[in-house]
Amino acid sequence: MKNNYYKILKSKKIVINNYLIKIASLKELSLNEFLVLAYFDNNPSDKFDVNLISNDLNLDTNSTLEAFNNLMLKGLINLESSKDEDNRLNEKVSLDNLYKIIISTLEEEEKKDEQEDIFKIFEKELGRTISSMELELINGWLSSGTKEELILGALKEAVYNGVTNFRYIDKIIYEWERKGFKNMDDVNKYMQSRREKSHKDTKTVEKESKVLEYNWLDDDEN
Repeated sequence: MKNNYYKILKSKKIVINNYLIKIASLKELSLNEFLVLAYFDNNPSDKFDVNLISNDLNLDTNSTLEAFNNLMLKGLINLESSKDEDNRLNEKVSLDNLYKIIISTLEEEEKKDEQEDIFKIFEKELGRTISSMELELINGWLSSGTKEELILGALKEAVYNGVTNFRYIDKIIYEWERKGFKNMDDVNKYMQSRREKSHKDTKTVEKESKVLEYNWLDDDEN
């Protein structure tokens, strides 16, 4: 049996992608289950022909059926039934569940990478390693739905103003969300409005020529 597996893998007839390996590890697939899953992922036909599959994979039919059923139990594939124009029952294999799991896994990895990136940016801007409590606070902002660009915008403003403690950053984020800002464009539009109002009041425009020059903690506007 091991020789059969060796021949299958060495023949290069089945392409094994990285995401299949990740799913195999995640779902703890047996070798037979992995081969059957890889077979359907590579096969343009969605027809379920146990004899053909067994022949292509050098497996006996019982092993193929057992692996296929286990894949369905693990939520990776479905066997869908439909009738044709002659009222004949047709069965086809669907990998939609597999692809949903892959997409979800990729999104989680992307989210993790983004979080790691934002931590690195904080440490670079602050010039030090952030503490575990500060890390939890950043995660709290992200979990509450605050966009990363607002968090980084608040960080840059705090650094610009020379106040790099997280209480100050948290206050800036709070004020921005209280005013309904969803992104830095909203912040910039608000500052433009403040500059225009300042100009009408004959104040010096240069005092608020940059977004980061505004002291949000002294902002008493509703």
